[in-house]
Amino acid sequence: SLQAGLAVLLKAERLFHSSYHSQAVHIRPICRVSVRLKPPLSLPQDASCLAVSWELRQTLTVVFDSFTSGQGKKDWSLFKMFSRTLTDACPLASESKVYVDISPKNKEKELLEVTPRPTSVHEAIVQGDKRTYAVYDLLSPLLFNTSRSLNVQLKWKRPQDSLELSTPVLHAQRYVSGYGLQTGEISTLIYNTHPYRAFPVILLETVPWYLRLYVHTLTIVTKGKENKPS
Repeated sequence: SLQAGLAVLLKAERLFHSSYHSQAVHIRPICRVSVRLKPPLSLPQDASCLAVSWELRQTLTVVFDSFTSGQGKKDWSLFKMFSRTLTDACPLASESKVYVDISPKNKEKELLEVTPRPTSVHEAIVQGDKRTYAVYDLLSPLLFNTSRSLNVQLKWKRPQDSLELSTPVLHAQRYVSGYGLQTGEISTLIYNTHPYRAFPVILLETVPWYLRLYVHTLTIVTKGKENKPS
């Protein structure tokens, strides 16, 4: 049952009515105990691992179109998106945090306001740009000190800024042309608006079970020239 922590936000009717959602399960082996040998003694690859553990990682990615659903306003909150708020952390979690991107737009400060006050602020470099994040630590006793409900809200202070949507550095669109298995095609256009920097791209296509794709028909074109994938 989803009764505690961030999992309380996983309300099916809200997730399945979002613009995009993706669930994934990642399982990989991790060496827990290994032995070190000095040259010239050596063992085959991975033979030095004496005990192996398995890591299970579950991810959920959701995209909400709050600008359209909010009648042209970029303001949002947890309750508006999920119809629920956070009440506590999962009792089994060793770490439980919420990050909100509060980076200033066009180097102008104090255009947006996030409430309640975050427990800390984190800065990082993402795709060459400096980003600032408000951090809400659900394990912090100060977070739920005044209220048993956490509803993170972000508001823009100037109404005219709500009419402008900035174009991300990397964005994409996809369309279908033709029809049937013989002439049907799926085309994905990926744009890089950075003035000089190139980025590695990992493309994950979600294909319905009834649609058959042929890998040998895959073509990648960059600036009019064929580009082979790695």
